[in-house]
Amino acid sequence: MGISSNNDSSSGHAAGHGHRKTGLPALVVGAIGVVFGDIGTSPLYTLKEAFSPHFGLVGNHDTVLGILSLVFWALMIVVTMKYVTIIMRADNEGEGGIMALMTLAQRTLSKGGRSAYVVGILGIFGASLFFGDGVITPAISVLGAVEGLEVAAPGLHRFIVPITLVILITLFVAQRFGTAKVGIVFGPITVLWFIALALIGIYNIIEAPEVLKALNPMWGVRFFISHGTHSVLILGVVVLAVTGGEALYADMGHFGPRPIRYAWYTMVLPCLMLNYLGQGAFVLGHPAAVKNPFFEAVPPWALYPMIVLATMAAVIASQAVITGAYSVARQAMQLGYIPRMQIKHTSHETIGQIYVPYINWVLAIAVITVVLAFRSSTALATAYGISVSATMLIDTLLLALVARALWPRWRKWVLPLCVVFFVVDVGFVIANGAKFFDGAWFPLVLGLVVFTLLRTWRRGRELLHEEVRKEGIQLDSFLPGLMLAPPVRVPGTAIFMTADQGVVPHALLHNLKHNKVLHERNVFLTVKTLTVPHAPAGKRLLIEPIGDDFYRVLIRFGFMETPDVPLALMRSCDQGGVYFDPMDTTYFASRETVVASRHRGMPIWRDKLFAFMHRNAAPATGFFRIPGNRLVELGAQVEI
Repeated sequence: MGISSNNDSSSGHAAGHGHRKTGLPALVVGAIGVVFGDIGTSPLYTLKEAFSPHFGLVGNHDTVLGILSLVFWALMIVVTMKYVTIIMRADNEGEGGIMALMTLAQRTLSKGGRSAYVVGILGIFGASLFFGDGVITPAISVLGAVEGLEVAAPGLHRFIVPITLVILITLFVAQRFGTAKVGIVFGPITVLWFIALALIGIYNIIEAPEVLKALNPMWGVRFFISHGTHSVLILGVVVLAVTGGEALYADMGHFGPRPIRYAWYTMVLPCLMLNYLGQGAFVLGHPAAVKNPFFEAVPPWALYPMIVLATMAAVIASQAVITGAYSVARQAMQLGYIPRMQIKHTSHETIGQIYVPYINWVLAIAVITVVLAFRSSTALATAYGISVSATMLIDTLLLALVARALWPRWRKWVLPLCVVFFVVDVGFVIANGAKFFDGAWFPLVLGLVVFTLLRTWRRGRELLHEEVRKEGIQLDSFLPGLMLAPPVRVPGTAIFMTADQGVVPHALLHNLKHNKVLHERNVFLTVKTLTVPHAPAGKRLLIEPIGDDFYRVLIRFGFMETPDVPLALMRSCDQGGVYFDPMDTTYFASRETVVASRHRGMPIWRDKLFAFMHRNAAPATGFFRIPGNRLVELGAQVEI
């Protein structure tokens, strides 16, 4: 369908997301259930991996306090300062995530310039890596929880992978019910999980209060001094404690920033640190417990209930990344980076709560494949972290651009902090990059595949529109000539979808050639996507009469909106003196068949890839909410 992929830079304040309709306490509980699942299950494997044979560390006093100090300050610098305090202020009219941050940063640069292009590449690469994280997080979280069975009964080892697969399949099947219903169920469970984390932590800290000294950053400094350059590699484990920090930002549109901040400061951060300190306290008294300090630190009478609760929390951890993937996918779709897909709204109150079936099942297949390939959380830990740390580094670079251009009052203290964030993020990337041949290659390869798909779709659409424009006839010269000897005019309104308002739509030419008639009224309709989440009401529709009952109509949608063309026309029927009767209106669109060529555009393999993606994109009837019985599609072959 001839829809423009060019982004209109118009801005304005959009309507609220509906967060106000739900009370703050309920939103806080819902946010705990959906947003904090990922970071909330990090204690299951973080300390365990720090003492894996790969690093050669022993559980002595100084090493335990050093690692705990690094974990605490990573949580404070990366999650508390960077994401919760600062980046969540860089909301694009209520929406978060790397795509929203990218469009915000691009608006600070000259349109079409090289800098805007580089920012676009960074944002798309970060979004691609986020999908890699979305594959590994469910696998490592659920595996880490179910592996607690080995501590209780070593003979159950062979059941760990099958149990993990059943849990994950059930989770993906449940996604169609929406994050609202999922959050209602998951919220109280996650609250119970964090309370349990804190109680177990306190229980063990009482036995060894010495561990509280780890809050002093000097223990982290001593760890680096005593272990030399080798200590940088341990950052590849420390980053496991902050995975999920970027999900807080990506999921901001689902609940709003206030509930997420309240939940983090009052419950999530204190409970996480109490548990990490408790694990460390237990290891100080029982050095052999480093094999699985989380479950070893649980009192024997509470072990099985904790395994069940940990498994439920791990399922919730997966939810945070899955909902974030839906948000990023919709943003990428509206900005023209991925083909049109079916989007289902799962809440009547909060517009940000959506379900994207195609993304859901692609993630499900990838996650199941990862579990079968790696088969343990320890094996997956070597692959985990590189995509998260690289995404966090890109977030920092984009934040610096936004702060420099849009925050004149705050940039004096935000930009120096960005330097700190940059140094920390680079350290994480280097540490995780060292694990490349041990498994870190997997999320990078997955991210590069997704990046190639996104860039191919974007570039392919540009080439397609260029070819259509080359072969097109200018509307301003065509209409006067047509009206010198007008064809028969029939009652009703014909709406011709076009990406270029100055060119005659192919659908009109085909209609004249084959049917030899014109409708009573003819509308050339273009849909544009803004670089803001929601189009301002006053700029939604623009109608321009061009004579002889011909009209140009422009409809604008924000990148977080689901386009509904008939509804937009009905709501604005009083503008321009045009009334669109739904029962008397026919939509005409051209459906291009893309043919790959060796001598144009992209390399031939990318041309063929784009042609395949174009054939399998969702039909216009679904994406633009145009009734199937009011739509006429006319084919055209285009060579790129």
